Amino acid sequence: MASPKQLDAPYDYIIVGGGTAGLVLANRLSEDVKVRVIVVEAGADRTADPLVLTPGLVPALYGKDEYDWNFPSVPQPSLNNRRIFQPRGKMLGGSSALNFMMLVHPNKHIIDGWAELENHGRDYKSLSPYFRTFATSHLPSEAAKKVVGLAYHDDAVTSGNGPVQAWFDTFAELGLDLKADDPRNGEAVGAFQNPATIDPATKTRSFAASAYLTPEVLNRPNLVVMTETLVSKVMLDTSSKDKEPVAVGVEVVTKEGEKKVIKAAREVILCAGALQSPQILELSGIGDRKILEKYGIQVVIENPNVGEGTQDHPIVLQSFEVADGVQSGDMLRDPAVMQALMKMYQTTRDGPLGQSNISGAYVPMVNDLGVLPMDDRKTLFESHRSSLTSKSHGIQRAALEKEKGTPAFQYILFPTQANIPENPTCLTDFLVPVSEGNFISVFVALHHPFSRGSVHITSSEPGRNLEWDPKFNDNPLDGEILVGGVQFVEKIIAPRTALGKMLKPGGRRLPGMVADTPEKARDIIRQRLVSLFHVSGTCAMLPRENGGVGLRVVDASVFTLEPSGNIQSVCLEIKQELKLRTS
Repeated sequence: MASPKQLDAPYDYIIVGGGTAGLVLANRLSEDVKVRVIVVEAGADRTADPLVLTPGLVPALYGKDEYDWNFPSVPQPSLNNRRIFQPRGKMLGGSSALNFMMLVHPNKHIIDGWAELENHGRDYKSLSPYFRTFATSHLPSEAAKKVVGLAYHDDAVTSGNGPVQAWFDTFAELGLDLKADDPRNGEAVGAFQNPATIDPATKTRSFAASAYLTPEVLNRPNLVVMTETLVSKVMLDTSSKDKEPVAVGVEVVTKEGEKKVIKAAREVILCAGALQSPQILELSGIGDRKILEKYGIQVVIENPNVGEGTQDHPIVLQSFEVADGVQSGDMLRDPAVMQALMKMYQTTRDGPLGQSNISGAYVPMVNDLGVLPMDDRKTLFESHRSSLTSKSHGIQRAALEKEKGTPAFQYILFPTQANIPENPTCLTDFLVPVSEGNFISVFVALHHPFSRGSVHITSSEPGRNLEWDPKFNDNPLDGEILVGGVQFVEKIIAPRTALGKMLKPGGRRLPGMVADTPEKARDIIRQRLVSLFHVSGTCAMLPRENGGVGLRVVDASVFTLEPSGNIQSVCLEIKQELKLRTS
């Protein structure tokens, strides 16, 4: 906690939010000893917390107020009016402290789409060098590559861990063999093992706080980090009639409830995340006039784009009972097994609690027959022409229609069962193995949804007072594409495939239905679709007349199009690149 005396003099940069974005930026900006930087974070410092550090204990973080903001959505009409929960990290490191540590790189075509949407200079070619600088790579041994069949690995890109061979073999059988294409080169299609943000020496989570806020960085005299301090608004100077309002500081509320003002000599940079950056903008008087006036907030900059354009990866969860003798993560519900694994991890750092056991696959548009032919893709898009209403929609369509364009789906092999209870309270409720027997799960996520949602304030007070509406499947094209993706799961788990042979013949499913018709697939989607918690696009990086906002924002809310895969790598990359622009 900064002392009152430390808050007297202005800081060159005030960084609002000590999460994935803010800490990378704080590290880079404070390298210049002449620049004074302060980070203001609402959560606590939990860099020594075993629940945060132990990879295998990640489900225990969700829904706990000390770790997770846990924002519920409004009821979703397309999902049987279910509310979808959005975990958001409430601690130093933000959501990098409670995600599943999956580190995959995006496909190049959608990143090139950023440049088409008037973000000149931010195409894949210009940004790709930064994907190689945000992390230290640990290459697998030649023996490990041979054992797990890691044929695609390109040591010049970065490193990864061994995949589940049955997952690889299944996609090869389906004509989606990754072969020599490393999944981090921006063009690959096929199955792969997810690299993970885990320190190989300590077998602990490596995240923004541990990686970018090291003791050496914290000892920099020009860097101050305030925790358990909530930013209530950005202070805007409106005295000049000839110039736009200028951010000159922030108003904060300390843990004790005391209000203070921190002054900025150069810039205030919002890094509060895709849900809370637009919230802070609106609390500061930047946003839609009707929303601001509803809550008695003076309009400083009228911009109806704030909080609009929300994008997120919807993901459909299905689980399948494994054959006798095949292990799954469901065995961890046995207290004796869990206790033994905890002891193993604490004494030797061995065992599954120090690992990430998740495999993935990038897949083009598919249906129950396999990869969708080009003519069928064009026919599908043409039948939904009236739903393609924006330039961004056109870019998405073009990327998905290409022969070697962006993959439409990310399939995930998850080592346990997934359940959707009637009244869940957080993500943990989905991950508790309540069904008897041992299961594995095959998830399918839609990479580039055409639906656009929103997030807005519900009060003039900061904190959890916001309304998030992802509008999942609001654009009917999303539902139609997902139907094909869900039906393709039946090909992945068919008895003849390598993965299907690991499942119990006639075994149980969650949910208990087969997606052998489009209508059954739609029913599975209505029951089992949730968020992959990759919210973006709420403060789009666009000229204001095209949807941008008038203050520097550095987090996933600036993405103009949702990248493919898990967006952690893109979040880390864009902060590296922005530091150069800021300097």
